[in-house]
Amino acid sequence: MRRTVCELFAGVGGFRCGLNAIDTIEDALRPEKWETVWFSQWEPIDKKVQWAHDCYINRFGTCADLNGEDTTNYDINIVNKEAVPNHNLLVGGFPCQDYSVASSLATSKGLEGKKGVLWWDIRDMLEVKGAPFVLLENVDRLIKSPAKQRGRDFAIILTCFRDLGYTVEWRVVNAAEYGYQQRRRRVFIFAYKNYTRYSKRIEKKIVYCDTPDAQGRERAMKKAILEEGFFAKSFPVLKADDKEIRTKELPKEIGESSSTFSFMFENTGIMKDGVIYTLKTVPQYEGKQITLGDIMENGKVDKQFFIDKDRLYYTDPAVDHSDETEKRLSEQERKTWQYVKGAKKLPRKAANGHEYIFSEGPVTMIDAYDKPARTLLTSEGTFSRSTHIVKDKKTGDIRLLTPIEMERIQGFPSDWTKECLVDGEIVEMPVKKRRFMMGNALVVDLIKQMEPQLSEIFEQE
Repeated sequence: MRRTVCELFAGVGGFRCGLNAIDTIEDALRPEKWETVWFSQWEPIDKKVQWAHDCYINRFGTCADLNGEDTTNYDINIVNKEAVPNHNLLVGGFPCQDYSVASSLATSKGLEGKKGVLWWDIRDMLEVKGAPFVLLENVDRLIKSPAKQRGRDFAIILTCFRDLGYTVEWRVVNAAEYGYQQRRRRVFIFAYKNYTRYSKRIEKKIVYCDTPDAQGRERAMKKAILEEGFFAKSFPVLKADDKEIRTKELPKEIGESSSTFSFMFENTGIMKDGVIYTLKTVPQYEGKQITLGDIMENGKVDKQFFIDKDRLYYTDPAVDHSDETEKRLSEQERKTWQYVKGAKKLPRKAANGHEYIFSEGPVTMIDAYDKPARTLLTSEGTFSRSTHIVKDKKTGDIRLLTPIEMERIQGFPSDWTKECLVDGEIVEMPVKKRRFMMGNALVVDLIKQMEPQLSEIFEQE
């Protein structure tokens, strides 16, 4: 089977970099093992310059559709799916802001949200083009949203796959737990058509067809989850007890999933023939651990990234708690990193007049060299609790991460996002946008680790 790919919600090309083992900018110029026949990237908040799309085409060039038109920077809602070139693998990190860890689950809108509804464009593409294999990425909260009807959104997605003739595996993967340089938890979804040779091979290996009773099917699915399935081969896990696997049948109609379905999905599972099999697994990894210190720049760093000393601390550096229940700190004291990252006790008043004490715990002030980086968010670099601040290796002074360091944390080549092709001219991407691109991206190393399994599957189709 030809290794042809359609990359939706492509960002700056994380899936493409991973599938083709792109470690340097120069690697993007060589012939690709996986041929991207079409991609889509459109960001509604970028009114003047489509920075992600223009970075992508600067590295890879663009792709025409079957009508000879370049629709790669159109809103996917209006793209004619019939005109998209045929492909055997559909990939994408579909927009996840509506159930992102950057906001509480209780206030997220899930599939009903403005960006969550973009799932239906993936579904439409699958219906029209019928890719035999699919690999998607999203925040791990997807499998639990929304808060008032746990698991509904993921059940809708699984129901769509079932109705289109797919079997689906999923796994929540923390990149750091497999040795990589970021503590980033994401759910990966691998789906394949039931008619594929791969599907038949897996059924035979796990003795699925020979075990028609419910208990036999559970044993077969557990073997797939722990030993024979796509994610078992890509990301080994420790054994789990038989009693840990749970099952549930999807409703016959998608409307039922939307209105009544509720289920606590575990971090690993399979949906086959409309039945969910899920259990909690534990990563198995004994190799080298890449740390933040391993990927940091060693040379001279531009002064724009350094933090003024009077913005670091408002009191003794050892203090990581503030109690403002008796007296409010001054505006200048509250504009320090020590304050924003420290624990707090603040008097608050609710809309109904109820007075209470708001509390939050401290977070790491200066990120350690000897651990993987914390999760990058699109707000990286802003004056917030989640922003990384580090000790510069050359000077010892405190600073923000550089764009290159953020690219390395996500597994991209250094300076991948430095330049874009805008209206035929090379333009430097603003630092703020480079931070946003990396906060939105996936860990390329994880795609690289899955690629050998994908390649083997395609070789046998």
